[in-house]
Amino acid sequence: MTAQQVAFWALAVVSVAAGVAVFTVDSMARATLALLVSLVCVGLILLLTGLTYLGVLVILMMVMEMMVMAVFMVMYMMNPGGLMPMKMVHNNGGAMAVAAGVFVLLAGGAFLVPWPVRRGGLPADPTRALGVAVMGPKMLVMMVVGVAILATMVATVVLAVHRGRGDRPGDPEAEP
Repeated sequence: MTAQQVAFWALAVVSVAAGVAVFTVDSMARATLALLVSLVCVGLILLLTGLTYLGVLVILMMVMEMMVMAVFMVMYMMNPGGLMPMKMVHNNGGAMAVAAGVFVLLAGGAFLVPWPVRRGGLPADPTRALGVAVMGPKMLVMMVVGVAILATMVATVVLAVHRGRGDRPGDPEAEP
């Protein structure tokens, strides 16, 4: 096995183990961290397989999502640290039966369905090829929309703040 294959399988095992930990730990804080570990491992697997854009995107999205989740957990939970034991699932038997059935179905599909054979070679720019495959001829429009959304967010923040960054209330030099 190559180093890349060893890394792939190690990350896969850690990802699944952390995914299981999400449902077996007894606090929201630990479940949040376990979910973060699991999804960062998935992002690293994407990086290993050459899908750089998707891998970085998954890692950044999951880190930010878990940060937002932690902030809301601290703001709204009765147990702000989330470290006191609590029951994380309900109807354990039914949930386990559904999970086992879905796992058997998906695993059976993975082993029983014939996998396609690659036709042609790798594209010169996989990121561009992925964008064209996902967006088709609308890729340029979506790039412009992305810049427009960013400009809108910046403009909203500028308009919402009535003072500039250098203005400090009570500063005699800042007063007109």
